[in-house]
Amino acid sequence: MAATDAHLWAADANEAIHLSLVRAAADKASFNSREHYEGFNPCFTYPLFGEDEKIYGYRDLRIDLKFASGSLAQYLSIQHSDKLPATSAVDDIEGTIAKSIPPGYYTDEAAFLKRVEEDAITFTPPGTRAHSYSRRTKPPIGKGKEKLVREVEDTIDFEVYHCTWNTPGFRELHRRMQLFILLYIEGGSYIKEEEDVWQFMVLYEKRKRRGDPSVSTYHFVGYSTLYPFYCFPEKVRLRLSQFVIVPPYQQEGHGSALYSALYRYVREAPDIAELTVEDPVEAFEDLRDRNDLKMLLTEPTFMREALGEGWESATKSSQKAKGHRFHPYANGNGRGDNGHTPMDRLAEAYANGHGHGNGNGNGRSSPMQSQIQAVDEGLHAIANGNGAQKMRAKGKLGPPADRAWMERRRVELKMANRQFSRLVEMLMLRFVVVEGCDKRLERAYRMWVKERLYRFNYEVLAQLDKKERQQKLDETFWAVRKDYQRILAMVQDP
Repeated sequence: MAATDAHLWAADANEAIHLSLVRAAADKASFNSREHYEGFNPCFTYPLFGEDEKIYGYRDLRIDLKFASGSLAQYLSIQHSDKLPATSAVDDIEGTIAKSIPPGYYTDEAAFLKRVEEDAITFTPPGTRAHSYSRRTKPPIGKGKEKLVREVEDTIDFEVYHCTWNTPGFRELHRRMQLFILLYIEGGSYIKEEEDVWQFMVLYEKRKRRGDPSVSTYHFVGYSTLYPFYCFPEKVRLRLSQFVIVPPYQQEGHGSALYSALYRYVREAPDIAELTVEDPVEAFEDLRDRNDLKMLLTEPTFMREALGEGWESATKSSQKAKGHRFHPYANGNGRGDNGHTPMDRLAEAYANGHGHGNGNGNGRSSPMQSQIQAVDEGLHAIANGNGAQKMRAKGKLGPPADRAWMERRRVELKMANRQFSRLVEMLMLRFVVVEGCDKRLERAYRMWVKERLYRFNYEVLAQLDKKERQQKLDETFWAVRKDYQRILAMVQDP
């Protein structure tokens, strides 16, 4: 093809591919006007068509990849108005897609639609039901010149199923659902079936037919993959690896429901020590933070220990003050300690050549521990100075928080250390470091967070000189605090 005409024969793969979750005709009759499950586009197609996400050699290209909404049986259709003669520059679309979906997909639409009708009646989710919840539809009300029309409001059930490779029928189902990992998770890749320890949580919509309520059909919503690692002495640490909700169900709380279900599964399983997450993207981190915070806020024993007696009043006061109690730069420049804190003394010790790593790659040495101890002592000195009874919170939350209490609660809640520490810092910011609090609490909070940040970023900070170290640590603290405020604004007190 001529260079000047190349753009005429190049299609954006993300726009050319149209995905659909197809339901039987009788199931479509239960839709309201807000429900659309067909014709949505992928977010990423570079795993299929390369980094530029372009498909070359076609004009007016449209690729339809349809799934039976429950069994995920697949149909592939490729249409175009013109095509260049086959050369190495013309993409083999079907051959490329076929590498990422299992064999046996349909190319005859009539045969596929017949399969959809059959599967609607016969398909039931494999595995063990782990959780269920219900939602009421919220149909719109027509306005304008037309007469107001209220659509039928339905109660829709949703069910989460736990599966493994040994679950009958699941391996074949997973081969069809895993394409959503490539198309909606940046950097996503297929897991290896030969690793037989994988676990799965799969979410389905369970919908009664409006014309025959005795018939319920299942429709795929999303799923998560979980990998267990040995945890001394006799448990496992479960790592959440992949997590996807298909677009028609996004922004409706189903991601939170799936996460809450799998976290509940972890807490109830006696052989699981904790839940961790593998390289979470920002959107999932937000989802996780919101749900973990809501969980803590609804744990009366935890909140009573954290805030002391009268914690219910503290939460109500926090709710009233929300939106105007934060002061991210109290002294105008975001510093406030003027370089005279235990953290600065710690930084100075490193600048003088103390506390470098021990050469094993983890950067944790005895000198470092002694410096961290100095930070701890400084925190307690701040909190226990004159007027401590007026300044300190009544509960374990601090700052400084009771570390023994934190570890006991973290283990009971089966949370990863960093995640639980961040949640504690968010709760401190919501309930303790509030408008009008003693300035020493502000300072103690700053020191508490900086100490964790120092530990977490030790290898990087240890490479900097004293001034740069202080600046980077300070910048990181204020960025973290600002992000905490953003997350807290999304979470309502119970």
